[in-house]
Amino acid sequence: MIEFFVPGKPEALKRHRTFRSKSGFNVQVDPSAEAKYSFSVMADKHKPDKPFRQPLTVIMEFRFPRPKSHYCKKGLKDSAPFYHSSKPDCDNLYKFIGDALNGIFWYDDSLISRALIMKRYAENPGVYITIIPTEEDGYLPDKQNKI
Repeated sequence: MIEFFVPGKPEALKRHRTFRSKSGFNVQVDPSAEAKYSFSVMADKHKPDKPFRQPLTVIMEFRFPRPKSHYCKKGLKDSAPFYHSSKPDCDNLYKFIGDALNGIFWYDDSLISRALIMKRYAENPGVYITIIPTEEDGYLPDKQNKI
């Protein structure tokens, strides 16, 4: 099991853009490439010796900074929410992490067979990640994996 925290405002994966060059070729641009690289550099010190090649359970807690409207003169308002329920979407945050850590923590993000994603407000923004190698025989007591 690997657990680590990467500080900074969580980023969502931006969609690839396709352009036609002057020579007539289609060119794809990844607008998240620089952000993914920066994230992977910060996470690099927690990486396993070799990328995982088995099914994985990944828990991602995205911690967002609180807006000024959550505060009053006395501090945090009683009505300030705990959960972050606006953009960016959970799926785009998840895809960003999956792509950023490809080849470093896992051979391919398709190995992630279970994921728990949470968006919340916190004083220390960033992403808290837990990676758990999943046993092939499943996790239900009867080992038939019936739901």
